[in-house]
Amino acid sequence: MLNNKIPPVVVVVFFAAVMALIAHYTVIDFSAFITYLSLALVATGCIFCIAGVVSFRFAKTTVLPNKPEQASSLVTSGVYKFSRNPMYLGFAFILAGWGVWLGSMWAFLGVVGFIAYITLFQIIPEERALHKLFGEQFDDYKSRVKRWL
Repeated sequence: MLNNKIPPVVVVVFFAAVMALIAHYTVIDFSAFITYLSLALVATGCIFCIAGVVSFRFAKTTVLPNKPEQASSLVTSGVYKFSRNPMYLGFAFILAGWGVWLGSMWAFLGVVGFIAYITLFQIIPEERALHKLFGEQFDDYKSRVKRWL
C-alpha cells in the first residue's frame, strides 16, 4: 500500500499541479461576482441611509448633520435600534462596494479613512450635542446601541 510511502511534499506538489491543470481548463470569470458583490454592498448602504432618513422624518426632527443642536427628538427606533449612525454606516457600505468594484485592496484605505474622519469630526461632535440636548436619555441609548454596528 501507499501508507507512508510518498513524502508529503511530493503529495503537495502533485495536488498543486492537479489544481493548476484544473484551473487552466476551468477558468472562472469573477467579474460577475465582483459586480454582484459591489452592487450588494452599495444597495445595503443605500438601505441604511434611506432607513435613517425615514426614521428621522417619522420623528419629525432634523436630518441636517451640521446642526445636531436643532434635533427636536432623540431617534432610537427603526434602524437606530441597531446602529447609532446608520447613515454613516450606509456611506461606509457604499464606499466598500466602490472598493470592491475598483478591485484594489488598497482602495479600502478610503473606507478606513472615511470611518476615522467621520468618527472624529462628525460623530463625536454630534454625540456631544445630543448629550447636551437629551442628557441621560442619550447616555442610556448610547450604552445600549453601538456607534456603527
